[in-house]
Amino acid sequence: MTTPREAIDSISTAMNAAVIGQETVVERLLIALLANGHVLMEGLPGTAKTRSIKTLSSLIESEFSRVQFTPDLLPSDVTGSEIYREQTGDFEFQQGPIFGNLVLADEINRAPAKVQAALLEAMEERQVTVAGTTHRLPDLFLVLATQNPIEQEGTYPLPEAQMDRFLVYVQVPYPPAENELEILRLVRSENTGERTTAERASKDAIFEARKQVNAIHVEPSVEQYIVDLVIATREPKRYGDELARLINVGASPRATIALDAAARARAWLRGNDFVSPEDVQSVAPACLAHRIHLTYEADAEGMTREGVVAQVLEKVAVG
Repeated sequence: MTTPREAIDSISTAMNAAVIGQETVVERLLIALLANGHVLMEGLPGTAKTRSIKTLSSLIESEFSRVQFTPDLLPSDVTGSEIYREQTGDFEFQQGPIFGNLVLADEINRAPAKVQAALLEAMEERQVTVAGTTHRLPDLFLVLATQNPIEQEGTYPLPEAQMDRFLVYVQVPYPPAENELEILRLVRSENTGERTTAERASKDAIFEARKQVNAIHVEPSVEQYIVDLVIATREPKRYGDELARLINVGASPRATIALDAAARARAWLRGNDFVSPEDVQSVAPACLAHRIHLTYEADAEGMTREGVVAQVLEKVAVG
């Protein structure tokens, strides 16, 4: 019988073979899966955002669904709606794509505010309310959203409340030049039918892995380090005028919870039974960057949120 660790290791190996040159992206997706959190992926077209999500779904015994977000999308297109059955004279709820296990929200920033609000309830409460009736979502439920950082015409910036619901934010870069030839040959082999199939992990294996992640030990000094990092984004003046000049609004308490969960998942992926400061530092950009707001001065200087988080990591001491 396959153990949870063997199942996750198999997923990791298969994903890195299918999504070449994006090891960090694969790790972030697995961290989100283990920490039971949602992912926001941002990258230019063609950087394998959709491919990585579909590959992850194909490696788990799960129902994959996709929503292509457009300006004319309605909330019912996501959540589902009440359908009148003339034969019985009753209304019957027809589930929308949000009821999948892994839900790809493609180009999420192209949807209007009403759709974002419907998605917000699903992401936070793991339920949807239609016609006054609440419907629970599956136990295995992850929203994996993508957006394009360049093409902003016809887009609606995500509300801050919704950004905060994503456990991790993942920037998907172009793959390294040395991997480009491998990608070319991989796609060519797939087009000729040479596909390798890996054994799919069961939902029970995922749930058991999550229990093990929750049991990972966190020293009080590391817990304090997590809190100190988040507080540094809210009270940057403590760490000097330069940091205060860059950060306008800091991260919410949800960031503290996300840092803890993601650090535990990373430690588990590396075979450790405790969280190290390195685990926290590794996941901090993914957990904090989308939760802080830079000043106009920082934006004018071309500073990035990831760059500012890196400065926070430099200034906050461990323990």
